[in-house]
Amino acid sequence: MEFLANGGSHIEKMIKKALSEGKKQVKITGDWLIERTVRIPSDFTLILEDCHLRMADYTFCNMFVNENCRTEKGKTINGTDRNIKIIGLGRAILDGGEYNGLSEKNSEKDGRPHICVNNLILFTNVDGFEIKDLHLRNQRWWAMNFIYCRHGKIKDIDFCANDTAILPDGKRVHGLRENAECLVNNADGIDLRVGCHDIMIENITGFTQDDSVACTALYGKMEKDFAVEGLSTDLYNITIRNVNTATMHGNVRLLNEGGTKLYNILVDGVFDSSKDSPNLHNGWRAWRTLCIGSETPYGERHSTKDETYNITIKNIYSRAHSAVVVDGCVAHLNLDNINGFDGCENILLNRGDID
Repeated sequence: MEFLANGGSHIEKMIKKALSEGKKQVKITGDWLIERTVRIPSDFTLILEDCHLRMADYTFCNMFVNENCRTEKGKTINGTDRNIKIIGLGRAILDGGEYNGLSEKNSEKDGRPHICVNNLILFTNVDGFEIKDLHLRNQRWWAMNFIYCRHGKIKDIDFCANDTAILPDGKRVHGLRENAECLVNNADGIDLRVGCHDIMIENITGFTQDDSVACTALYGKMEKDFAVEGLSTDLYNITIRNVNTATMHGNVRLLNEGGTKLYNILVDGVFDSSKDSPNLHNGWRAWRTLCIGSETPYGERHSTKDETYNITIKNIYSRAHSAVVVDGCVAHLNLDNINGFDGCENILLNRGDID
């Protein structure tokens, strides 16, 4: 496939032209290499129709961000971007392309940028958004990352992460496996971080190297860098429906630590398709279909029951080693119709404290 160069500049020019004509949307077609980040303004819809957008080689930038992302204005209430949509029509592909070597281990070292430049979509401080009908391929880290975002919909998203394994002798092969390094580590699908609330995620398919959908209210350096003055760090009022994915680790992850809160979460319908996935070698099965908490703390301490509560998990169909794993304190956890089959060893692996 032959890609046209300078797709980022091309899309930016189309957005500016539309705005100058008083229009609130633009349609992108064709196959383009993205050499620079495209900023999407408030009250704007980007339609991607039968197009393939691929990150150019050796780039260290996001494909799409909201207009005020990474600005001082974007760290204020007045800098909130609103009502942004990215809509796919036909077969719309966002592709990370060749891996650029930036990882969590070398992030911000020796002149490198922070790993979050590898998100294909990074939204920070956005109120009102919709992302749907997209195919995301070869993400270089998490495919989508949302920080301090609210009132949003993410639906009908299909993933295919890089499945290159590095064997002990250095040979690279397709099909991730035990006792081999992953070329691209922590290649999540969708991550909601601190400050996210009132978001619906549904109809998620495909293969992610790590968690397919993660609600992780951790207040680390990235979250501090994007902190919005006056907004809470709580992650709440989240609905996740119909996740049917293959992964090495887990389909859905819920986690908060160090004083952040995670509550009012509904997960309804998760099917683990990891076994016999073409991206996983020799019948690899995921470790868990859904996990709450973490056995090893990420921050200063685990969460308490007044920080993690009102979690409803239902209609889980797991081939993983464990269907549901609890590694923390949870108040008002409701489990319904949790199923293990095809070798699932544990319906509920409770290593935490549940009410």
